[in-house]
Amino acid sequence: MHSTYHLPSHPSGPCDENPAAPVQGSEDIHGGLEEGGTGGRGGDLVLHAAVCGVGDGERGGGVEYGGVVCGCGGGAVLLGGVGVSSFVESAAAFATGAGILVAEGDEHKRQRRALLPAFAFRHIKDLYPVFWEKSVEMTDAISHALKTDPTGSSVIEIREWASRATLDIIGTAGMGQDFNSIADPSNELNVTYRTIFKPSTAAKVMQVASLFLPEWLIRHLPVKRNEEFKEAIRTIKRVSGELVRSKRAKLEKGHRTDTDILSVAIESGGFTDDELVNQLMTFLAAGHETTASSLTWAVYLLSKHPAEQTRLREEIHALLPAIRDPAAKISSTDIDHLPFLNAVLNETSRVLPPVALTVREAEKDTTIQGHFIPAGTTVVISPWAINTSNALWGPDSKEFKPDRWMGPGKANTGGAESNYAVTTFLHGPRSCIGKDFAKAEFACLLAALVGRFEMELAEPERVLEIQGGITNGPKGGLRIRMREVGS
Repeated sequence: MHSTYHLPSHPSGPCDENPAAPVQGSEDIHGGLEEGGTGGRGGDLVLHAAVCGVGDGERGGGVEYGGVVCGCGGGAVLLGGVGVSSFVESAAAFATGAGILVAEGDEHKRQRRALLPAFAFRHIKDLYPVFWEKSVEMTDAISHALKTDPTGSSVIEIREWASRATLDIIGTAGMGQDFNSIADPSNELNVTYRTIFKPSTAAKVMQVASLFLPEWLIRHLPVKRNEEFKEAIRTIKRVSGELVRSKRAKLEKGHRTDTDILSVAIESGGFTDDELVNQLMTFLAAGHETTASSLTWAVYLLSKHPAEQTRLREEIHALLPAIRDPAAKISSTDIDHLPFLNAVLNETSRVLPPVALTVREAEKDTTIQGHFIPAGTTVVISPWAINTSNALWGPDSKEFKPDRWMGPGKANTGGAESNYAVTTFLHGPRSCIGKDFAKAEFACLLAALVGRFEMELAEPERVLEIQGGITNGPKGGLRIRMREVGS
């Protein structure tokens, strides 16, 4: 029996009537944020072709902003004159550096071209052993924590463990530096990111205030949250700078560089040291928190669906020798040959994408599905809505059903007819450059976790609320009761 998740921003109605289709004049839309995960196939930006309530005074079930509606059930929502994109871009640039996440136009093209070799699958496949090593380290650490807990508790906070593991992975595979967050959660970088990502009332108030006050004023308000944020950014920038200088010095001395992403980016010759610092800030922030969110949601969904969890564990034990042999190596081929694992990964990313929305701004007058879009209009693209559209996925669109990805021709489509039925990681020239990296580490982490532990919700009667932010996660965290397989 499958559960239906009544997620926010999923109303049915006129917005859910049309399938995904290319946007007319999509070359006129730019800006916004580049979110992590599975990417697209190139070409122009594609939006969910469901923009309803556009017009003077039409609400369409949403909230009206200057005659243009926000909050309809479609994947593309318009905000007229609200200025969301400029604030989000500015805040993102401050937190992640002026890297590929927020670069525009020709500068974005230049950065992406220079970084592509580092994120090519032929390079990512060489990082699978790193992903697996860290995944096993995480499960070993969880096992040790459970066995040595003075209270005898078998419950852990899975989001915390996920964040520590993914931070170590982006450090080791991305920069050639083990941050040691799994072994030492009090290390400087882990504490710094927990400061940035922690939800707070002050952060929510400032976010609302940003709709009415200029960004520079918000940033300079004398509040504790601003000071914490500035100090955190200084720390991240310092650490990033140290990593770049160390790698650069190694290269200049003629030493062979490593296979991590930073080494490949330096060897490309396409970036100055300051630009590399910005890219590292981007990879550190976006590269670890999105996958941590996905892993958390996968554990939640498998805990809600014990039959699927058992089925996945049986596949892992049968087809992945490394799960029982610590000395065994793992490759991309090993993971590719686990069809149900990949089905669970795809379905988790579809039903509960780590990032709910992103934004674009029309550079000039254009149209979307026949609706006139004036220059300066901000378009909100919502994977949260698109991925669970009844028109694209049928009446069970909001249910967790990994089997939709099983069978001939379904492994990459989930049975959906449109190439754009999943926009978790966007499509086109601004699709996530790190999609293969993210998918690979997600697969290794989940395989190691499910292969080692049986998991169930510690608070099964709790009504789960979703906490918004840079990524989406369970409000108040997710407590999971663990039992080591065979114990």
